[in-house]
Amino acid sequence: MSDDGVLITALLRGRAVPYTRPGSRSGIDKRPLHGRVRIGETGLDGDEQGDLRVHGGADKAVHHYPREHYRVWREEIGAHALLDAPGAFGENLSSEGLSEAQVCLGDRYRLGGALLEVSQARQPCWKLNDRFGVADMARRMQASGRTGWYYRVIEAGEAGAGERLTLLERPWPRWSLQRIATMLFVRTLERDELQAALALPLVPSWRKLVEARLARGEVEDWSRRIDGPSKA
Repeated sequence: MSDDGVLITALLRGRAVPYTRPGSRSGIDKRPLHGRVRIGETGLDGDEQGDLRVHGGADKAVHHYPREHYRVWREEIGAHALLDAPGAFGENLSSEGLSEAQVCLGDRYRLGGALLEVSQARQPCWKLNDRFGVADMARRMQASGRTGWYYRVIEAGEAGAGERLTLLERPWPRWSLQRIATMLFVRTLERDELQAALALPLVPSWRKLVEARLARGEVEDWSRRIDGPSKA
């Protein structure tokens, strides 16, 4: 990211609609907006999530996904219509030039009139499997670390495509989201790393996860999140 920030090429939102499995709903099908939109405490005005138990809320208000990852996904899963335009992964912000290797937990960014703070990396779920028609898409995303990340909104304001996202503060420069993803999903039981992570401003679910791994010496079951309910 240059000193003057990274260009946000699209802001996207979607409505929650019935999804692929019985009783499920999702707002993952997000479309680019024209003009400016207000970004408030729970995200872009008019954006919806299908299951507020696990999506949305103050700590998952805005999802950012790097467009450069699309090229890597094409190499991995082949040509796919969803990869022809931003929004394939249900993101609210699309850009090139900023990735999990460069973004750190707690970073504060200005976008238009909004002040955003990086709250957590994404933990992908089964809805990606069904969206792409790739049975292990969520597992692939998790293993790759190409998950994107969430912001909480510190100051509400308006923003639009074509504006720049500029870094204002970086309180935890040694804790890139790439490092955190490695801790969560790859080297899952490294006690020194887990212990060090407790000093971070973790969201409650992450703190509970880290504390549980330290206490039990085992990794939690990901299957419900990543494979989802039966399609029957």
